[in-house]
Amino acid sequence: MKIQRRNKANPEFSLAAMTDVILLMLIFFMVTSSAANQSAIDVNLPKTGAVEDNIPNPVIVSIKPDGSYFVDDNPVNRGELEQVIIDKLAGQEKKSFTIRADENTLHKDVVFVMEIAEKHKINIAIATVKDK
Repeated sequence: MKIQRRNKANPEFSLAAMTDVILLMLIFFMVTSSAANQSAIDVNLPKTGAVEDNIPNPVIVSIKPDGSYFVDDNPVNRGELEQVIIDKLAGQEKKSFTIRADENTLHKDVVFVMEIAEKHKINIAIATVKDK
């Protein structure tokens, strides 16, 4: 009499789960990447150990430690900053800009720019330098 096992293990390997994980990792690195555009405004960017994935953004908002703002290397008053950013991004389909804040810049100055982006549903990237 031959006894058969009822619960046989299925030796097949599904790549669907691995594909999902790789896709999520790709999306994560694309979203968290920083821009590589160089600016003439001298700010000491914070250091990070992240991978260098760069998504170029056409508009760069630089913030110096004294609270002065620059859009594409042009000085802008705090009150005019929102309108200047909106004007620069007016003709773009996917609106985004990069924040280049000095590592000694006050948190409130960076948050002010981030609030502008949130108000107008604009994507932002925060520029950092790779830690050596």
